[in-house]
Amino acid sequence: MTKSTIPPDKVRFFSGSSNPALAASIAAELGVPLDHTEISRFSNDNLYIQLGATVRYRRVYIVQSLSQPVNDHLMELLMMLDIARGAAAAEVHAIIPYYSFARSDKKDAPRISITARLVADLLKTAGATHVMSMIFHSPQVHGFFSLPTDPLSSWLVLKEYIESCDLSNGILVTPDMGQAKSAARFAQVLQLPIAAGNKERVSDTEVAIRGLVGNQVRGHKRALIYDDEIATGGSIHELARMLIEEGVEDILVVCTHGVFTRGGLERLAEVEQISEIVTTDTVYIPPEKRHPKLKILSVAPIFADAIRHNLNRESLNELFVYGQ
Repeated sequence: MTKSTIPPDKVRFFSGSSNPALAASIAAELGVPLDHTEISRFSNDNLYIQLGATVRYRRVYIVQSLSQPVNDHLMELLMMLDIARGAAAAEVHAIIPYYSFARSDKKDAPRISITARLVADLLKTAGATHVMSMIFHSPQVHGFFSLPTDPLSSWLVLKEYIESCDLSNGILVTPDMGQAKSAARFAQVLQLPIAAGNKERVSDTEVAIRGLVGNQVRGHKRALIYDDEIATGGSIHELARMLIEEGVEDILVVCTHGVFTRGGLERLAEVEQISEIVTTDTVYIPPEKRHPKLKILSVAPIFADAIRHNLNRESLNELFVYGQ
């Protein structure tokens, strides 16, 4: 695709504090500057935010992943949206590479909030006219938004890298039946057989996998474990143990959102048969917290392409999760 020029005077690009590196990469892909955002705190801990360039009658793009500390980053985003709307921006685009609240997508206990829907409503109330994100935890989250929303896919960058790896005699395995449909599409793209774990979540940090469904794993020497996000790594660790018992000798772990909380990355890296852990930069991982087994791929080109498509009034089908 030919990259069209974005008139810098027609757009404004800002970043919250969660992932300025990705925001800078997207802006560089588009050939526009990343404008300054001043973020500080008053003595009573209230946030103070000021956008560093005029937004009047411009298209405004605000990049903010809802990563840890999630609530602080959400508040930053809401304030930045409100600032842009109040300063007469023509359009306000919330670019949310990682929408962490997507995990709260159903009412499965009494007296709880479906937070994915609540936050979607807050984004619109704050001033967003359009939302762009990457791979929601479950497809129904898309329906919680009452404004135009583009859920993009990371498969383009993951596929390019995975195809450079040796997956001969390999199988794709996903730890959760809930991700089986998405994983099956990815397996078809990679031309790999697929199996899925029958996962039961005991708590936020403990899971149990009650066997595998689909193709037989025994006989495959390599496995690609695919999930949308990895936090504590409990599901992946348990699945890797089962695969090793079935005779798998080499495991490539792949996810879109590498959250890696509570030692999750180190926990997986300690498994000898896991040769590499591949993720994207939707969640910023400081250099000092990275492991030699970790490979980070950038999704900046995907977001930049989607922004161009929108500006040119073109279809985004090839960039959507369900467009694969």
